[in-house]
Parts: sequence; structure tokens; C-alpha cells
Amino acid sequence: MNDALSPPARPTGTVSIREARPDDLDAILALYNDAISTGTALWLDATVDRANRASWLEAQRAMNFPVFVAEVDATFAGYASYGLWRGYSGYRHTVDDSIYLVPAFHGRGIGSLLMKALIDHARAAGFHVMIADIESGNVASLRLHARFGFEVTGVIPEVGTKFGRWLDLTTMRLALE
Repeated sequence: MNDALSPPARPTGTVSIREARPDDLDAILALYNDAISTGTALWLDATVDRANRASWLEAQRAMNFPVFVAEVDATFAGYASYGLWRGYSGYRHTVDDSIYLVPAFHGRGIGSLLMKALIDHARAAGFHVMIADIESGNVASLRLHARFGFEVTGVIPEVGTKFGRWLDLTTMRLALE
């Protein structure tokens, strides 16, 4: 694991959720690249550079899409965002969510706090539906979304590949209105 993702100790303090700031970019980049390198949440074969994540963060802000950061004892624990599900105008009322946690902070309820922040923000912004496209073997993500009322709308077998194996995609949906 990337050293930037290793907290100095396992903090036990209060979790805070806030909007991302420019000084969060290195931690966001490290976590994103760790997800690319070690997991199947992101179906990318190559890591990205700082300019890529800076451009993404700027685009999120320009479109008024949130990027929330979770901290525990002032230690970066993860981030979450949503964006348009598809780029066509007919999908403009539908967003998809993304949540990434530093592995040391898994299983501590931080994903739930980030999910609640995303759903609350999307509802306040007037979006109609939130979609989650999840690699079907990601049981933790499937359970997290189900706890918030997302329903499975379908599974598409073998539409992605990573680490030399085919991956299935589970799509889940939450009505926001």
C-alpha cells in the first residue's frame, strides 16, 4: 500500500465530513491510484497523475458536484463524490456515486457517513436518481448501498476485465425524490 495511505496510528476520534480543499489533492490522488493498482472498483489499467485529479476536482467544482473528504483525528480517511451518470442530456437528472476509503479505515462507518452526505447533497440539488455501478464481487459496496435503499436493477456478466479476469457489473438505483 502507498505510504501516503498509512495513518500513523489507528485514530479513534470523531469523524468529520467536509468539502475537499486543494490541499487534499495529494491524498485523493494516492487513494485513487491505490484503488486502481490493488482493487477492482476502478476498471483502469494504469494509474493517473496529479494533473488528472486536479482537472477532475476542478470539473467537479465547475459543475457544482460535491467532493467530500472524511477525516478522523485530522487524518485523511477517504473521499466521496458524484457526477453525471451518462454524458447525454437525457440523463441530466441522474448521478452516480463514488466512495473511496483508506483501507485502515474500512468497517468503521465512514462509508455510511460519506454516502449520507452524497445522498443529502443530491436531493438538495434536485437530482431524481442516484446510480451505483459496482463490480459484482465488491460485497462491502453492495451492502453499503443496500443499507441506504439502493435496489439492484441488473447484473451484466463479464463486461469488464482487470488482473486477467472478467468482471461482472451490478447496477443499483436509489430514487431521490
